[in-house]
Order: sequence, then structure tokens, then C-alpha cells
Amino acid sequence: MLDSSSRKNATTDTALILYAEISPAQKRAAQRGVQAGQLSRIAPGIVSSLPPSDWPALMARERLRVLAALFPGAVLSHRSAFNGGQAEDGVIHLTNNSKRTAQLPGLTVMLWKGPPPAPGDTAMLGRELYFPSLPRLLLENLQPTRGPNRRSVGREAVERRLLDTCDARGEEALSQLREQARALAPSLSLEAEFKVLDDLVGSILGTRASQLTTPEGRARTAPMPYDAQRLALFEQLAVALRATPLVQPPAVAQTEAARANFAFLESYFSNFIEGTEFDVQHARAFVLQGQPIAERPKDSHDILGVYRQALQPSWALQTLASGEPVLAQLRARHADQMQERPEVGPGEFKVLANRAGNTEFVAPQRVRGTLVQATQILPSVPAGAARAMLAMFIVSEVHPFTDGNGRLARLVMNAELSAVGACRIIVPTLFREEYLDSLRALSRQADAAPFMAAMQKIHRWTAAFNYQDLDDTIAQMAACNAFERSPAQFKLITPSQNSS
Repeated sequence: MLDSSSRKNATTDTALILYAEISPAQKRAAQRGVQAGQLSRIAPGIVSSLPPSDWPALMARERLRVLAALFPGAVLSHRSAFNGGQAEDGVIHLTNNSKRTAQLPGLTVMLWKGPPPAPGDTAMLGRELYFPSLPRLLLENLQPTRGPNRRSVGREAVERRLLDTCDARGEEALSQLREQARALAPSLSLEAEFKVLDDLVGSILGTRASQLTTPEGRARTAPMPYDAQRLALFEQLAVALRATPLVQPPAVAQTEAARANFAFLESYFSNFIEGTEFDVQHARAFVLQGQPIAERPKDSHDILGVYRQALQPSWALQTLASGEPVLAQLRARHADQMQERPEVGPGEFKVLANRAGNTEFVAPQRVRGTLVQATQILPSVPAGAARAMLAMFIVSEVHPFTDGNGRLARLVMNAELSAVGACRIIVPTLFREEYLDSLRALSRQADAAPFMAAMQKIHRWTAAFNYQDLDDTIAQMAACNAFERSPAQFKLITPSQNSS
């Protein structure tokens, strides 16, 4: 209840006067204001100096005060509690000592007969309106419901909340939540609802046969768990790729020398993107001329690993497998690529989560299943540029290994292009930010357009050079600002633009 000082302040704003918050003398004064036409009666126990047109907004703004005043001791319940206390379509649900419906301006209050506040329920705004504990909230939302104003969100929504809880707080927290619900259910007469909750938690924790029905739940409890949200993202990209005609320039490196030069530049820039930075002539010396690099042996082998897979046909033409074979394929490719870095586990899928900035990649326990499920989408996308983009994004977004994922993703992409006789793609240093920004837009906002546009742009750029003479190609790329770092200071141009 409000103390005397709160009662005194309650009438300072005549926009909303709640009789439950004021003293008897103040209440009589308010009633005289109604008789004099200075105040208007909104509902029993509520008056206001505002015109009726303002009442819906007033009820929305002061919803909790109003509910506490009209229904003291009520518990915010069912779908209203599940949504954090917000009204849904102008309806809010409360558990009280009777079942009825109350109409307020812009708000319908559905009251359900049920238990009073229980241990764990908390008072809201210091008033006699309570928010339920999480166990009570979940149990109530498993109650069967019918009619247009369904009070419960139902089993699937509860399943998703349990999955989110497990992801956010861990399996031990989910187990504790179940035990709290077990202790609470008898006092709420929700034993049947607890049986459903118990089955859902057991399914998530893997202690019983799965009874989960949501895509996220099926993904978690599959024999090979996968990331359902990532799978939906891959399919969304596939839809865009199927519907968009893509530029696909033919391979321009037709001689053995040109292919070696192209593979060198592909590897050089791919490693530079990932922070393995060498002067291009220095890198050329140890990649193409075999000069040893005593001071940076591991970095030089990173470039050699990508160079080898970009040049050797057994790697350069190896398209991404679909389904379970992709697991052995990627492990073998990574083992070869990173063979000189035993500290990163060449060929071994990650065991710790990895992230880049605000993007957290697929969890280690879901890597295998996600790769298997995602690569099954590949055959539905046209071979060549479209399939190359999807294959690259799958590997990039799953990030299956501790290190080397970006380089691996670009090798996978280029293998899809080489397999159809198309030009491979080089991502130069100056294009790094645009390339990564487009990946972030796809990963975080599910916006495929920037990624597709960026890859088409750089595909055209790559195909504009003649790779027969490496000195000439490096000079042309330098003139096109390929080796620059700042997109704010430089613009990436093509050889035709440069000559004009």
C-alpha cells in the first residue's frame, strides 16, 4: 500500500487520480471535482482532468498504476507476462481471485481466477501488482487455451524460451529452473503443465527422447546438432542467388605462368586480409623463387599453403561436397593449408567458440551438423558464381576451425569458379573493408544485396587484368590502388579507368 506521503502527492497531477492512492478527504474532493465538471470519471475509482480523446494514451502510459489500483494483489500473467508486461492487441492478462473482463479506454483487462502471488513473484513499482517468477510464467503459458483472446502463448513459444535460457545461462541454470517449477507447480495446481515442462527441459538437456517441435529445438536435438538460425540465413541467401542473374567472367589466366602468377596474387591478398602482411616483392621471392624466410617462417608458410591450393588442380578444382562428405573434405583442406601451424589444430574442428567483433560464429558443438545441413542447399543453386558465393559464406559464417577460416572460405569460393571455367576472385587490400562490411550486413541483418554486389564488383575487377607478366600485373594493380589500405583516401579503379 502507498504511505501517507505518497497519498499526499498522488493528487498533485489531476491528469490521473486513482482513488486507491489517495486519502478519504482527497477522494471526496475529487468527487466534488467530478460533480463540478472539472474532472471526468474514466472508470470506477479513476478520474481525470484530461479530455476523453487523451484517455487511451493515459492508460497506456500509466498502465501499471491503474492495474494495481483496480486489481490489488493481481499477478501479471500468461502471455502478458511472457511478453514482459506489455499489452498485446490492446489486451492484458491478470491472475486474480475471479474470472471477468474489464474495459478501460484503449485497454481490455482479462482477469483469470487463480492463485495469489507465490514465492518468487515480485511487486511492480512498489505496488500491489506482481510480476510472476520465471517458473510460474512458463507453467501458466503451458495451460490449454481457446478462443480469440488466447491467454497462453503455448508449447512452441515456451520451448523457444527454454532454448534461449539454456543458450544464455547454461544447462545448469535450466536444470535449476526445472526444479523450481517442480516445487512450485502443486501450489499453483499446474502439475500437468509441469509434466510438459519437464519433458521439454529433459529433451533440451538430452536426458530423454526429444519431444521438441520448433526448428531450433529439432536442430539442437538432432543426431548431429546444427544452428537453425544460420541454416535459415543460408537458405535466404540461396533464394537471392537463385533469383539473380550474375556476371561470370571466364578465366583469364590460361597459361601455366599466368595461373602461377594469379595463384600468387590470390594468396598474397587473401593472407593480407587476415593480417599476414608482407611486401609484395618480398612475398614473391619466397613463393615463386624459393628464397627462405628465416625471420617469419610460419607467416610465409601461410601464404605458401593458400598458393598451393590455389594452383594445384586437385585443390583448385575441388568443389564443396554436399552433406556429410564435406566434413572430411574441409578437414583435409584445412590440414594441408595450415600444416605448418600445429598450434591451431590443422584439420581439427574448433572446440572453443570464436567471434569477430560482434559476430559470434556457429558454436563448436553445432559445426558438423550445420556444415552438413547447409551444404545440402548447394546443389539447388546454379553452379559457378552463385554457388561460389554460397559456399564461401557457409564456410565463413560457420567458421569451423580455430584459424584460417577466411582464407579457406575464399579457396572454397574460387574452386567453384574454376570448376566451371570462370575467373577466380582476388580481394585486394583496398577492397577489404567493403568486402567485410558486406559479409557483416549479410550475417547480422540478413541483407544479401551488399554481399552480392561487392562480389560481382570485385569479380569484374579481377578479370580485368592480364596475369601473364607478373611485374606488369603488379604495376597495374598498384596503379589501381589495390595495395592501398584506406578507402577514405583511395578509390579502387580498373585498368581501363586507369588508362583513360
